[in-house]
Amino acid sequence: MAITRRQFTQLIGVGAIGAAVFKAPAAFAQDGGTLRIAMNTSDIGNLDPHFASGSQDRAIVDMIFNGLVRYVPGKSDEFEADLAEAIPDPVTNDDGTQSWTFTLKSGVKTHATDGADSADLTVDDLLFSFTKAANAETSAYAGNYAGWAFAAGDGENEFVVTVPVPISTSLFLPNVANYSGGYVIPQAAFEAVGAEAFVSHPVGTGPFAFVAHTPQLSVELTAHADFFRGAPQLAGVNVMFQADATARELALQAGDYDVIYGVSESSWAQRLDDLDGFTADVFGVGEVVWLNFNIEHDILKDVKVREAIFKAISRDNYVALSGAPVGEKVFSVVPAFLPGGLSEEDAEAAGVNYQQDIEGAKALLAEAGYPDGFELDMIASEQTAYRTTSEVLQEELRQIGITVNLEVVQHATMHELIRQDRNAITIYIAFRPTADIYLTQFFSTDGGVTNFSKFTVNDLRDQARGELDADAQAELWRQANIEILQNYAGYGLMFQNQVFVRRDEVDYGHELTAVVQLYPGINETTSMG
Repeated sequence: MAITRRQFTQLIGVGAIGAAVFKAPAAFAQDGGTLRIAMNTSDIGNLDPHFASGSQDRAIVDMIFNGLVRYVPGKSDEFEADLAEAIPDPVTNDDGTQSWTFTLKSGVKTHATDGADSADLTVDDLLFSFTKAANAETSAYAGNYAGWAFAAGDGENEFVVTVPVPISTSLFLPNVANYSGGYVIPQAAFEAVGAEAFVSHPVGTGPFAFVAHTPQLSVELTAHADFFRGAPQLAGVNVMFQADATARELALQAGDYDVIYGVSESSWAQRLDDLDGFTADVFGVGEVVWLNFNIEHDILKDVKVREAIFKAISRDNYVALSGAPVGEKVFSVVPAFLPGGLSEEDAEAAGVNYQQDIEGAKALLAEAGYPDGFELDMIASEQTAYRTTSEVLQEELRQIGITVNLEVVQHATMHELIRQDRNAITIYIAFRPTADIYLTQFFSTDGGVTNFSKFTVNDLRDQARGELDADAQAELWRQANIEILQNYAGYGLMFQNQVFVRRDEVDYGHELTAVVQLYPGINETTSMG
């Protein structure tokens, strides 16, 4: 897509509870207005950051919580200290384990709630939070911390993380950063709210504090005046929910929104960017769109059936929906722009660059005992990317005699239902910062309810974790991706960059290259002119 007269950033490479009101900071450094951002869903799913998985949830928790370190705003490949004073160097212990000793910054204030006043964040909070993140009963990301130990250090404000075998910085830092299990939850605030209520009433230390959740309408945040990086320039942020893309666009042009989640189509982004007063930003990180095939399903347990479905698929059909630079093909679940992902050449050399072959697919179904095909029920999300991907797959499978009965539900409901094995074929759209996290969450026994395929590559994943040579580590990840394809368990379709449109007055406070939290990144430096 051509660059227009305004900025058009392009990445290269890389259950609701009723509304409640929490205490808000009494004053702000300045009243910069309340930014209204509309997301492409009907409501939140889960705002406990150790469970948050929907794009709307990831955006909200990013504004409320911090990690020991953080991704440099607007970038996905650089880290800097956040709650910690500095990023420490690891130490290898006599028993072969590896320790990282962080020093917590002094004077980090938690948000206030109706049940707990603002307080200084402590090492005890770090112990509580990481213990919670590592527990499969209290975190969806526990597999990332298998074998990790947490303890207070000998020095003041010291917090020690010990891993069972030495790992590289590139594997360690994403798990203590402002992402998924790395977000720090203050213990007293969590216990005051209660685990059940925390799902929709989160409390953290970030630049914005939770005020209220109005189901199927909005989440209201207000500036945290005591934020340790300085009071935010905005007075607050209202996260609005509007699943319909046309309605979001019209409301933006009418002045009801300041920023909207866009449509993953290059032509749509170009059209909005050409409007006076608006800027369309296309940026990373690219989320991978892939298919998970439940190898234990009554029908799909036959490898010939799964191979037949692979032969029904054409990546071109999916990429055509987006167009460059919004969408590009991928040839494994892990994208080629991450170490361990397969390029087209890699997939071809390994014999796993499957091509569409309708007649071959029909023949395989006949061999498997389904000459007339069969029916499958599938839950599909209301989000445009999920819904259109489901519809393309539905049409492709129709051509080989498989009838897919789609049921479109709210995005949060989709996330809930697919974790109950409701789909034989699960479409998932996600970015994870390392191949290890993709493989752990979706293709290992540690993945639990997010191992939709029931296929595991634990051995290769574990070998890669213990490999400190980057090239050897990446090769093990590539082998894992090849095994997933050889067993017809997962099929990478494409990656989609993020598309957001803003009023020209909105300044995010950083350049947009790639944001792992899947939205532009709203923090204390964000402003509106």
